[in-house]
Amino acid sequence: MLLDLHHLREEYAERKLDASEAHTDPFIQLQQWLNDALMAELPEPNAMTLATCTKEGIPSARVVLLKGVDRSGLDFYTNYHSRKGREIDENPHVAVTFLWLGLQRQVRVEGVVEKLPREQSELYFQSRPLGSRIGAAASPQSEVVDRAVLEADFMRLQAEAEAAGGTFPCPPHWGGYKIIPSRFEFWQGRISRLHDRLEYSRAEAGEWRIVRLAP
Repeated sequence: MLLDLHHLREEYAERKLDASEAHTDPFIQLQQWLNDALMAELPEPNAMTLATCTKEGIPSARVVLLKGVDRSGLDFYTNYHSRKGREIDENPHVAVTFLWLGLQRQVRVEGVVEKLPREQSELYFQSRPLGSRIGAAASPQSEVVDRAVLEADFMRLQAEAEAAGGTFPCPPHWGGYKIIPSRFEFWQGRISRLHDRLEYSRAEAGEWRIVRLAP
């Protein structure tokens, strides 16, 4: 039985986004909206959908967690041997989307990716809970796996970590990436689908150009 989705409607009327009120720096604007999502206690406010492509242009997308943002870019961490890691090796152009339905907001970011310095990846890895560190090492991410084998590998590595006093090294195939943006789009839901969309694009001189897009 097919679901009837035609009648689903949501009217957006809580806020607006005006160019005169938005920050001229998209990184600061993103940080402000992230802070709003945190203050609103929305679930997983740093979750972002990451889209990658193969060299042939075949796309794939999944949700990852933003773990750092400043004027140099947006940071996230993963298994370098995962599907997204392999596709980034082939094609460094990516896009991410943040969606905060509780605030009727969306942010899109496009750019290229580079690996974070190894020291930074190892430092972040050691800040994670021990179970998360072991899970990252035990999982051959994106590969076909038997659940029993996966759990057995986890238990083996957990025993090794406990024998070592809770220490566990960062695997060489795990680490961070930085997205260096060339474009941002901030979307604020408005009434009658006349949504606000502000696009920031980087000009040749390095400054950001802001334009309003039709909804």
